[in-house]
Amino acid sequence: MRLLMSSVPPALRQQWLQYAVAPRPIGLVCTVDEEGHPNLSPFSFFNLFSTEPPVLVFSPARRLRDQTVKHTLSNVLAVPECVVHIVDTSMVRQASLSSCEYPAGVDEALMAGFTHIPSECVRPPRIAESPVQMECRVTEVKSLGEQGGAGNLVICEVLMLHVSDEILNPSGTMIDPHRLQQVARLGGDWYCRVDAHSLFEVEKPNQKLGIGFPGLPEDIRHSPILTGDQLARLANVEAMPEVLTGFEDARVRHIIQYFAHTPEEMERELHRHAASLLDAGSLQEAWQVLLVASHI
Repeated sequence: MRLLMSSVPPALRQQWLQYAVAPRPIGLVCTVDEEGHPNLSPFSFFNLFSTEPPVLVFSPARRLRDQTVKHTLSNVLAVPECVVHIVDTSMVRQASLSSCEYPAGVDEALMAGFTHIPSECVRPPRIAESPVQMECRVTEVKSLGEQGGAGNLVICEVLMLHVSDEILNPSGTMIDPHRLQQVARLGGDWYCRVDAHSLFEVEKPNQKLGIGFPGLPEDIRHSPILTGDQLARLANVEAMPEVLTGFEDARVRHIIQYFAHTPEEMERELHRHAASLLDAGSLQEAWQVLLVASHI
């Protein structure tokens, strides 16, 4: 399917893009008007864009039906401050309730059953139920248009970060992703959660340079068994490993003995074994199996 964006009606375009660009973190934003009345609204057009200075951006879009703007946008233009909260599984339905289009002056936090607590650096209050609260100064608001669906980029500098002790790691030095069970928006009514079942680690190259796909031996790079993800794990080493003289693997011995008369099938089986080792996180063992296969 091919979709030329200019030929897709705005409401349908929004659906396609929100399903495609996902999951999106949710920023629950508290602002105040000139009289100090608080407003609360969740935004999934939201993310971190800089750490020096520490900058968040969220985007209250104009309503598709009548091009009007949200109270959040009016507030930050009048009082350029806000508190951005992270939404976890315990508060996601309350955060969704706060998105209702209540009249100006109605406290969405009250309607959603949240608790206000004072901020230290800005006028808008914080939401006590959120495990991460970021007090921000709004440095710029960039309009992307006057038509319905047009975003308004609210650029915020984080002045103070409040983190619940309950989501810190055992040493208390950083947020533990297992304890901060964030939720994120997909398309339509769909959400997803970050928990122990969805978490996995990918080793970053950082200070080292991986050999990359071109550095892999040709028989490995063109393996009919190994996936792109598995090859990427192999290509992340700094240098080609060498065959270890003391390497022992019962499965390798069995494959060599059983497929002694069919070298091509032997190589396939060894690659399957290496693939299972990679999926189990045993990178060095997988490399040894593949090197054995390359030298047969």
